[in-house]
Amino acid sequence: MTNIPETGRTPRVQIRLVVIQILVLSLLGTLGGRLWYLQIREGAEYQKEASGNHVQQVVDPAVRGDILDARGVPIADNETRLVVSASRTDLLKQKDDGKAVLTKLAGVLGMKPEEVMQKVRLCDAKTPQPCWNGSPYQPIPITDEATPKQALQIRERAEDFPGVTAEPEAVRRYAGPGKSNTSQVLGYLSPVTDDEIQKAKDTDSPYLRSDMVGRSGLERQYDKVLRGKAGVTRYEVDNLGRVIGKARSDAAESGSNLVTSIDSRVQRVAEYELNKAMKKAREQFDKITGENYKADSGAVVVMEAKTGRIVAMASAPTYDPNVWVGGISAKDYKALTGKHSDYPLLNRAIQGQAAPGSTFKVVSTAAAVQAGYEWDGGYPCTSSYSVGSQVFKNFEGESFGPISLGRALEVSCDTVFYGLADREWKKDGGINPKKGEPKDYFFKTAHQFGLGKETGIDLPNEVTGRVPDRQWKLDYWKANKDAWCKSGKKDGSYVEKIAYENCLEGNKMREGDEINYSIGQGDTLVTPIQEAVIYGAVANGGTIYEPTIGKAVISADGKTVQEIKPRKKGRLPVSQATLNGMDDAFAGVITRGTAAWKFGGWPQDKIPLHAKTGTAEVYGKQTTSWLATYSKDYTVIMTIAQAGTGSGASGEAVRNIYSSLYGVQGDGSIDNKNALLPKPQKSLPKVRTDGTIAAPKITGDPGKDAEASQKDNPTNGDDQQPATSPSPGTGNSNTRRRPRRRGSRRMLT
Repeated sequence: MTNIPETGRTPRVQIRLVVIQILVLSLLGTLGGRLWYLQIREGAEYQKEASGNHVQQVVDPAVRGDILDARGVPIADNETRLVVSASRTDLLKQKDDGKAVLTKLAGVLGMKPEEVMQKVRLCDAKTPQPCWNGSPYQPIPITDEATPKQALQIRERAEDFPGVTAEPEAVRRYAGPGKSNTSQVLGYLSPVTDDEIQKAKDTDSPYLRSDMVGRSGLERQYDKVLRGKAGVTRYEVDNLGRVIGKARSDAAESGSNLVTSIDSRVQRVAEYELNKAMKKAREQFDKITGENYKADSGAVVVMEAKTGRIVAMASAPTYDPNVWVGGISAKDYKALTGKHSDYPLLNRAIQGQAAPGSTFKVVSTAAAVQAGYEWDGGYPCTSSYSVGSQVFKNFEGESFGPISLGRALEVSCDTVFYGLADREWKKDGGINPKKGEPKDYFFKTAHQFGLGKETGIDLPNEVTGRVPDRQWKLDYWKANKDAWCKSGKKDGSYVEKIAYENCLEGNKMREGDEINYSIGQGDTLVTPIQEAVIYGAVANGGTIYEPTIGKAVISADGKTVQEIKPRKKGRLPVSQATLNGMDDAFAGVITRGTAAWKFGGWPQDKIPLHAKTGTAEVYGKQTTSWLATYSKDYTVIMTIAQAGTGSGASGEAVRNIYSSLYGVQGDGSIDNKNALLPKPQKSLPKVRTDGTIAAPKITGDPGKDAEASQKDNPTNGDDQQPATSPSPGTGNSNTRRRPRRRGSRRMLT
């Protein structure tokens, strides 16, 4: 018989009770420790957060700074509009997720319900535009073009539109069509995302959920100074949301104004002339393809030769930057990004890469001199140059006999450069170079000129172009060898033959590669801004500048001015004697060379112009037109894809740009009164303490009182036609009253 203790508990039961007691004590200890951690150690921090649950923030958005041209004319500013917004948070609290409310709202605004609902959906990888890429807790704008009547309907019937507001807000405004829209240079804005808020959380420039952020162009490059700092007022509220007091208030700080070196009058002329040149090129017949030229894209850059400052930068096709204001529609987004759009968002002045054609001969000439060839040597300009069974022809089979390097630039003789490049290739050991590093003058000189890398212009997403030197060929061959070897055929089509050759020896510098390279063909790629920097350096005596658009940052009250000085990057690898020779040769291109037929009657004795034409061949496409020019003050580069010869497609347009700058009339006379900018603009516009702008008096705009009151002259300076140019809407006004800008207050939880 088993002995049972008087308590009636067996040893097994007692063990279980002890274990339970230990567990209970452990749990109590853990709970006590956690309470100590929350109440004692972290008590102050959690008390602070808890108090925040009874505080509501009212955000007063900062007024974004204006972007001004060199004279003080706003090319991007703000205006007050009635903005209708919807809160996703409030809409999702409704049974149908707010569909009924949005349908009613669409009826009031005269929009389709589907269009309104698309505006409030959140962007993700599977959701196409239009959609909302900002914070889901931020009011989402439906339209910024509401009429007072529509806004009144929404506000008076607030019970029918829960979560919907209609308030006056400061909205970004760009010049738009008919004026110097400068779209790709300016860029556009869109709402800040949650990821951006988190990344900037601990920086000196954090984002609020109501912020708009620059996405491209100057709006992105100078976003931090333009954005300003939103004001935040914190109110203490009870559990019913009623305000019981003010906790703290931080005043909004308006963004600073960015003064650029862009002259909106010259910009308008550049845009007009580029567009006209492209239209005219499409009317011309291409003898090779048997079709009219397509002239589907182009760019023009006007730059101060002695500072690197950009006076005008146009890219085609272009678009109206105002389509982004208030949220872009599906139709507009497709027009800007679709397969058949020609991608107008691209700034082809800094992102358009193409073979430079004969404009590259400035590099090849400098390389030849570095390699020891005499400037005045007699180099055979024959109608063709043969390498084995391959024949490299001069343009239209021209032949000029033995000529100097300068004359070779004037008449753009290809065969002179073929011969020089071929001799250097052989000196370097041919396809199997000798031990040691080859001299490679033609490639090293290109790098010394700044090609193959960014110029450093103050715009985002600049591309580098390409110098196809030995290292590039090796890397490219490794990346494509398998595909070449798979598709290449020795006796196949042209493309298959090229693939076959590349498979076997695409990693080596072949004779034909260097010959093609010497005249800017083959795998060489440059951008218009790179050409502007190079020819600007030739114009100013050899100094390479980093191109800039920003000229100064001026605070909203005008009291603080931070100038952006021109920045030198280095010098061209050429002597002064060689520069002088190039200068004479490029002047000869205007008077007796390849561009002479477009510049007849130009007052060369008073305003000397210099030029180099280029016609780049691209497999499967029509030729690309290049025209690089400069005066003592400016460099003008124009390129048009699939448009024919350099002077033929671009000559007239470039001449008209110079005519507008200097006031040159059709008969060659000079009218200083109608010169837009005979000398680069040096002084800065003045921003008064009340936010109005007084542009400084400038040469070439006589009869205008640059310091006149903006109250008396409220024009935007962009709606008059200069007498020297056929383009409309360039204007000469120097003063501008900035529109009153008001921000709306928004309650954020």
